[in-house]
Amino acid sequence: MKTLDLLHRWIGGLIGLVLAVLGLSGALLVHKDAWVLLPHASDAPVQDSGAIARAVERIMADPAARPEMISFAGPGFGLDRLRFANGSGAYVSQAGDLVTRWDSQWERPELWLFDLHHHLFAGDMGETVIGIAALCGLFFVISGVILWTRTRKTFEFRLWPRRWSRPAIVRQHRDLGVVAAPLLFLSLLTGATLVFRPVAAVILGPSAPAQIDASLKAPQSAPVPLAPGLDWRGLIGTARSRFPNAEIRSLSLPRKQSGLITLRMKKAEEWLPNGRTTLWFAADSGRLVAARDASQLPVAVKAYNMLYPLHAAKVGGLAYRIVMTFSGLALALLGSLTLWSFWFAGGRSSIARPRAVGGRRRADRERRVEV
Repeated sequence: MKTLDLLHRWIGGLIGLVLAVLGLSGALLVHKDAWVLLPHASDAPVQDSGAIARAVERIMADPAARPEMISFAGPGFGLDRLRFANGSGAYVSQAGDLVTRWDSQWERPELWLFDLHHHLFAGDMGETVIGIAALCGLFFVISGVILWTRTRKTFEFRLWPRRWSRPAIVRQHRDLGVVAAPLLFLSLLTGATLVFRPVAAVILGPSAPAQIDASLKAPQSAPVPLAPGLDWRGLIGTARSRFPNAEIRSLSLPRKQSGLITLRMKKAEEWLPNGRTTLWFAADSGRLVAARDASQLPVAVKAYNMLYPLHAAKVGGLAYRIVMTFSGLALALLGSLTLWSFWFAGGRSSIARPRAVGGRRRADRERRVEV
């Protein structure tokens, strides 16, 4: 137990800040659609093929102002989002009218907060750090529950420590941690699995990483220029006729060495907000090259596609968003108080010294509860 306690304390002191940042940013992002206060943001999503085609034609009409991706409005958020190759972006109404535009993600809090939560503003390196922090967090959850069993008879649920002393903080930390443990385990496990394919192999089976990569891979295509007068209406119509009951979620122009336009759709049984039902069209002709039905994907891939909706509370409605908000705030509180108690309240030593003779007996009682 002493070794486990030592590892729990030291690793927490080193990684607590990252976990606190992830918890707080995640709790805010769960509700990001609600606090983007712009005209038409509360409009009901439109899935009429003709209306979508007309909006795409307007957005794509000017080659000099053409975005590389359109994310269409969905339940809870009534604006289309445009992403341009230079990193700028815009929100437009579902009719294609400009609502607001930005030159950098720093102009939109929901964008830089997303980058913070997913990459720590450090790209792939930041994503790796987040994955490592999530694995450490799983260790904290498991070891914390084990350590809590020693003091289970003194359990008292508190959102905030009774007093600003290390023993009181430790007691609140363990009791809050054991209450939040199931939700934290879910959040951290899904996060780690989304970052690291080997974790997916452990959770979903040895063949899962290869199946996931295959399900995300686009068909081979020679790079061809985008046709100046592409029939966007015909492209949308082809997608709708192929999957008549699926929602149209995003449209991406060719990137890098691809000559394919990618259109993603979401079938009713899919949890992923943008779906994994995907069609690819030739950029020079609009011809359908390939289509992938998410309902026909391997079981391991279907399970993997459920992880992000569970992690980001994209299913379950308001009730589940509230639950995951509690998980994020609990992680933020546990991480920040761990950091403070470790570095500033004598947490690096196994026994805290009472500050005054008159408070010695109280400190002794608190240490017995802590241990």
